Amino acid sequence: MDCPKCHSRARDTAQFCPKCHAPLRYRCPKCDHQQEHGGTCDSCGLDFLKYVSATMAVQQMRAEKARDQNRKRSGLLRGVLLLPVDMGFSLVRSLLAGLRGRSPS
Repeated sequence: MDCPKCHSRARDTAQFCPKCHAPLRYRCPKCDHQQEHGGTCDSCGLDFLKYVSATMAVQQMRAEKARDQNRKRSGLLRGVLLLPVDMGFSLVRSLLAGLRGRSPS
């Protein structure tokens, strides 16, 4: 098998080119079909670019949600730690900010 990028020889069972490391075989994440070109799966028709984009969007939403939860927790902890210093004003402020951020169900 010849590499489409650098045209060097590779074994027929190779996943990547031994010289330039370009992918030689693509595996469909939906049906596990192997093929020698990217784009869409020959077996099930899955568009690889759309699949990766959707997966990245889900991961980004999860990361943003976790970051927001950590921000809320750290604000509450900071309010508790500052309780003796500012007589609880920062704690009340963070609790009120949390109540304003919630939407009524």
